[in-house]
Amino acid sequence: MPDIQIEAQTSRNKLLETVGQFSLPELEDFVAEVIALRAKRQAPTLSRRESELLIKINQHLPADLQARFDELVARRQDEILTTEEHKELLRLIEQVERFDVARIEALAQLAQLRGISVDELMEQLGIKPPECD
Repeated sequence: MPDIQIEAQTSRNKLLETVGQFSLPELEDFVAEVIALRAKRQAPTLSRRESELLIKINQHLPADLQARFDELVARRQDEILTTEEHKELLRLIEQVERFDVARIEALAQLAQLRGISVDELMEQLGIKPPECD
C-alpha cells in the first residue's frame, strides 16, 4: 500500500477523499483494517479465536482471481464466452463459493462465540449483505 501524506489534523471528508484515491485491492485492505480496528475498540480484549475469525471474515479474493472472474462474467454477459472460458468460469465460481462459505462459517462461529445473531454481528462489523441481481 503506498504511503499517503495527510495533515496532522484532518476532516472526515478530507480523509475520505484521500482514501478514495486507493486502488480497489488497497481499498479492500484498508476497509478490512478499519473493521478490525472498530472490532478492537468494541471488544478491546479479543480472544485468539475471535481474532482468527475476524481475519478470515475480512479476507477477500486475491486481486488476480477477482479480476479474472469479473472478466469472464462480463464475457458471459456479452455472450462471447468460449467453451474453455465457460469451463474456467465454472471452476472459478466453485472457488468463489468455497471462499464465501468459509467467510460465512467464520461469521456464524464468531456470532455464536459472542452470543448474538449473524445479522447483529454483521451490523456491528459494518458488513452489508450482497445485493441480489
